[in-house]
Parts: sequence; C-alpha cells; structure tokens
Amino acid sequence: MKFFVDTADVSEIRALAETGLLDGVTTNPSLIAKSGRKMAEVIAEICAITPGPVSAEVTATDHATMLKEAHYLRGIASNVAVKVPLTEAGLRVCRQLADEGTKVNVTLCFSAVQALLAAKAGAAFISPFIGRLDDVGQDGMQLIADTVQIYRNYNFATEVLAASIRHPVHVLQSAKMGAHVATMPPATIRALYKHPLTDKGLDAFLADWAKTGQRILPE
Repeated sequence: MKFFVDTADVSEIRALAETGLLDGVTTNPSLIAKSGRKMAEVIAEICAITPGPVSAEVTATDHATMLKEAHYLRGIASNVAVKVPLTEAGLRVCRQLADEGTKVNVTLCFSAVQALLAAKAGAAFISPFIGRLDDVGQDGMQLIADTVQIYRNYNFATEVLAASIRHPVHVLQSAKMGAHVATMPPATIRALYKHPLTDKGLDAFLADWAKTGQRILPE
C-alpha cells in the first residue's frame, strides 16, 4: 500500500519524506487556505520535496474554467496530479486530461457507482471518503470493498485511494481490502508507529542496558 500525506504543511511533508515511507501528497482548497500561502507556490514546493504524485485541486465548478485551471495546475510540476470533483463537469475534465496523459485524482466519491464512472473516465486515482460516510451513519469501509471488487472485475487501472481516514484501523481495513493508497493527516501516519507494548519493551531493554554500564560507541 502506498502512503500519501493529506496536508499543505511543507514542514510536515519534508519531515515525513525523510522517513522514506511517503509515496505522495494530497491537498485540497481547505488545506491550501489553512497554509495561508498561494496555491501555486505551495504546490511547487511540495513537488520539489517528493517525486510522487501531488494532488492539486481545481476550484471551478463549470467545465470550461475547470479545464483551464487543470491545465495551469499541471504546468506547475511534472508530478502534479490534477484533482477534480466527482461531478459531470469533473468527469468530462477527467476524460480530457487522461487522454492528454495527465494523472487525475477524482475526489469526493461516496458511492461505488460514482467510482465506476471515474474509472471509465480514465481517472488515475479515485478518492472514496471513508470518515465522512461513517459520520452520517453509513459504512465507509464497504465503499472501499465494493470499489476494489468492481475495479478487479473489469481490470480498471484506476487506483483506489482511501481518503477521509480518521485512525489506524481505517488504514488496516483498507489495506486488507486491497486499496492501493491511503492518504492521511500527518498525525494519523505517526499514530501507525505507536503501540504501548513497543514503548514498554523499549523501556525494559534500555533499563537493562543501563545496568551494565556499557556504551556501544567507543569514548
């Protein structure tokens, strides 16, 4: 499974990239607004940090303007994946960009039939939103399972990018179901490292080592 970080905080992205575990980045208008910086500037800096796909989202809702924004965004760097909403206009833009060789991340997916449409439109990534479905009493993980099954049935090349992930269990379940990518806030990625028995075991090892009075490195 690939790990993308869902943020526009460049310092966080740089720190996570140094772990060697980061495969890409997703952003959205809300995350860009939170950064307080110009979108093109932020996307360019992020693309220089990671060679993986960096999703930059259009903000227009009509087809013509959306396509112009998409062409501008993809010109920022070669690893930009243009992000479009799962609307009729968004799918039209997706088809055109895909035919031009541009990677497209279709976002705000809340049903498996929507995911099917995105794959038929040539999306490189589909972003089903797990947490937001859970918030309204639906089963977000079932959407991942259904989408993965449909894509396998028809050998679609579109990658399932599990989004709106709230906790490590979402990551585990998505991986077991066969999702290709999980995109998470920095805090959720760091939560994957943590387990109380790891901390307890390390404390015990260090306490025993301290009793020996030894040092690994020569003085």
